[in-house]
Amino acid sequence: MEHAAHHTNTPNGHTAHEGHGQHEHGGHAHRGASWGMAVKATLHCLTGCAIGEIVGMAIGTALAWGNVQTMVLAIALAFVFGYSLTLFAVRRAGVDLKTAIKIAIAADTISIAVMELVDNAIIAVVPGAMDAQLSDGLFWSALLGGFAIAFVITTPVNKWMIGRGKGHAVVHAYH
Repeated sequence: MEHAAHHTNTPNGHTAHEGHGQHEHGGHAHRGASWGMAVKATLHCLTGCAIGEIVGMAIGTALAWGNVQTMVLAIALAFVFGYSLTLFAVRRAGVDLKTAIKIAIAADTISIAVMELVDNAIIAVVPGAMDAQLSDGLFWSALLGGFAIAFVITTPVNKWMIGRGKGHAVVHAYH
């Protein structure tokens, strides 16, 4: 069977490879990113954000920092850990460090920013959550509740971006 027999025409006139679904080929973003892809991208984002925020809050609490300093550190570490997860995956695929950094920033910035904005807004509005300690149930319920709401809000954002060849679509070729 010849290679051309493995292609089908899509409604938008592009050619899709069998078994690949609709995704970016040759710089053309294919519409219709799946919810599964969006969920996977958001879970990736959530993992980095959660690690960074928890480490940041633990450090801030251990050093007896105020809420603002602790939150700034937690958010900064959420970005660091979020970018790192993509960076390590792309580097394993053989991409040089400079290019891998650019890919991680392009893939994750909007997703992490939305996740952090929503999560931290939830924590800020839950009465007592900002003053809760790591040993308090209120701290964990506000944090986890914030992440759950952030996940629900960030997933459609990621679906929209992937459908346009942005966000996690830029790392698709390296997985």
